[in-house]
Amino acid sequence: MKIKLAESDHELEQILQLQEANHFSKLTDVQKKEQGFVTVQHELALLRLMNEKEQHVIAVDEDRVIGYALVMIKDMQNHIPVLKPMFKMFEKLSFGQMKLNEISYYVMGQICIEERYRGQGVFQNLYAYHKQSYRHKYKLCLTEVSTSNARSMRAHLKVGFETIHSYRDKTDEWNILCWDWS
Repeated sequence: MKIKLAESDHELEQILQLQEANHFSKLTDVQKKEQGFVTVQHELALLRLMNEKEQHVIAVDEDRVIGYALVMIKDMQNHIPVLKPMFKMFEKLSFGQMKLNEISYYVMGQICIEERYRGQGVFQNLYAYHKQSYRHKYKLCLTEVSTSNARSMRAHLKVGFETIHSYRDKTDEWNILCWDWS
């Protein structure tokens, strides 16, 4: 298995396949509780645009994407309407003594590991590669996780994220998580 930056449409298409298979609408309640889930679905054109701004981090086994962690910079917020409230929330929040919008950050837009590769360190390796690749440009990595996605919450906290805010919207209750690289 290799961790690398996404480089081709073929890799992006495989991300979309993995995303589709793990979307909350495709899973049973038991699967969501035990294995976690993803909330947002992307289209190839958007995933490509995001990757042109900052490349996504992927885990590949024998030329097949088995995990991914998407990079979404601030100026992508208008391209994904369902995430606009999250970015609006960021404008109101602080980390330490500074407002988030005064700190260089990007959003880890979504992370997903193929089920048979879970529990083998892929999640941690994807995030380690994120940090190695982007810490020179960004002080913080932010993400948002549903409070009902206990597996994802545990994994993010284990990597080094901390919850800086929680809120409820019309769809769910969310934790905003921050990983400080400064």
